Amino acid sequence: MKKPSLFRRTVMKLVSGWRRVMDVRFNPLKYIPDPSLQTYFMLVLFVVWSIFFGFLAANYLGFFNYNTVISIVIHVSVILPLAFTNAIFVDAERDGANWLKEWKEEQSRYKLITNRLKTKNLVIWNPNKES
Repeated sequence: MKKPSLFRRTVMKLVSGWRRVMDVRFNPLKYIPDPSLQTYFMLVLFVVWSIFFGFLAANYLGFFNYNTVISIVIHVSVILPLAFTNAIFVDAERDGANWLKEWKEEQSRYKLITNRLKTKNLVIWNPNKES
């Protein structure tokens, strides 16, 4: 089996990482039953992290004219394309797009084979030999 392309592996890792952090179906906010509260907490976390990274930039990179509003705008401009990409992937999953299923199956098969090759006690059963 050939290794999946670097592009496919990268896209699938980005989607997986995004979902672990930003998708309330996968992160710990899924235990909050109200979707409006989930959205509120995600927004609060977004603002907190934007300000935190802004302070880090001001401290370590010497950006002494740091502006919180500009930092939030820059973060939004980075996160919106990522959210758009994730929305396309979620839509593709919901509609059952074949290309996404193929990419996931390819990743799964490749991981299965590489994990099998790592085990030292792997013995392939041949029923013709043992019968």
